Parts: sequence; structure tokens; C-alpha cells
Amino acid sequence: MHEKDMDLLIKLQNFFGVGTITKHGPTAIQYKVTSIKDMLVIITHCTKFPLITHKSIDFLLFKNAYELVMAKLHLTGAGFKKILSIRASLNLGLTDKLKLAFPNVVPATIPTIENCNIQNPNWLSGFTSGDGCFNIIVTKSPHTKTGYRVVLRFQITQHNRDIPLLNSFITYLECGRVESFSPSASNFVVTKFSDITDKIIPFFEKFPIQGIKSLDYISFKQIAMLMKENQHLTPEGLEKIKLIKSNMNQSRKL
Repeated sequence: MHEKDMDLLIKLQNFFGVGTITKHGPTAIQYKVTSIKDMLVIITHCTKFPLITHKSIDFLLFKNAYELVMAKLHLTGAGFKKILSIRASLNLGLTDKLKLAFPNVVPATIPTIENCNIQNPNWLSGFTSGDGCFNIIVTKSPHTKTGYRVVLRFQITQHNRDIPLLNSFITYLECGRVESFSPSASNFVVTKFSDITDKIIPFFEKFPIQGIKSLDYISFKQIAMLMKENQHLTPEGLEKIKLIKSNMNQSRKL
């Protein structure tokens, strides 16, 4: 995550009681667990509270590899080949170096996702912390007295393989639409003002977002309230909105 979210990763580390936090590039930090003993904590949690994105497939494959290692089968030729087979189906597959060293590896059968339904609203809040975005769009318009139009946009981005999950957000939140914006990615999007004020904001008020993105939500809500009072239709209100917008998302200064 971005280094601005150090507090969130510390909370995560404290929650699990295992793992380390390290720098991962100029502005990024990483929470990771590599001890085979500590890995049981993560696997137990994700088994009890299943992932519901395509990444759940990676988890099931990862869990299979973990069980092979715990049984010490990775020390045998057959067990090692099974782990390589799993690795070939996991995430981006084998590296070029591993493909060269083990050219005859057959990827493991990929499990199917059984459930794409949101079981807990807090899951959606946590998912938004990672993959959601609260955005304010200000564009020129000949139809307003200020010469500008303001649009609130809430979105969650996913790989196209998780479009069923994006569609489930429409059902769960009773608003929004799914838009593809590249050959591999799509967004769940809500821009209708009444949906923002009557559904999106009440949801996150009841199930708060954690981490730095919670500040973007607060700014997003402030602008929504200004717009509800029609202040975006006045020069003074528009300037307030532009000022709040200037300290959101990547432009946020702590």
C-alpha cells in the first residue's frame, strides 16, 4: 500500500499478530508473512472468512501448496512437482527462469468460485479501502451560471474476470452500473446524485472505511452536502468544492 497507509498496515499486523512491514519502493510499504508457522494464522482467517473475488482461487491453490509443505512432501520429487504445478496456476504463473528449468510442468486444475455474494457489509467497506475511489469531476459547462458542472463519482475497479462481483455490487447497493474501460478491467460506478446521497453515503456512515481512503470519503461527503444545498451553483460554493477536491486522492497532503 502507499506509505500514507502505514497506520492501517500496523493495525493489520497487530490484528494477526504475525508478519513484518517493509518498504516496497519509493512510496510504497508492504505487509508480508513468510514464516511457514505464522502462515497458519493467515490461512485459518481466510478459510473462516472466505475471499469472494477471483483471488479466492489463488488462495485455494496457495493453501494446497501450504498443506504439501506442512506434510513435508516438498522434500520429495513427486511433492515438489505438485508444488510447481500449483505455482504454474497461481497468480501470473511460473517465471521465465522456472519455465526454463522445468519445461514440462503441467499447471494444476484451477478451482471454481462457488460464491460471489457479499455476506458481510464490512467486507465491502474493507474492499473499498483497497480498490475503491471517491472522485469529484469538475468540467466546463455552458448550461450553468458558474460555467462549470460538478459530478460525484464512486467507483470500484476490478479485472474483467471479476465482473460477476462488480454486478453483485449493483444488487447489494441497489444502484450503479458496470463500465469496461480497458480490455482487462472494469469499474462499478455510481454517479447519480440521489444514489450517492441516499445509498452510498449512508452505507459508509454505517460501515466506515479504514485507512487513508477514509479521508477521501470525508471530503467526498463534504462536497455532497455542499451540492445538496446547491452551493455548487454559486461561484463561492464552486471554489469551496475545488479547494476540497485539490486535497483528495493522489493530491492529498497529510
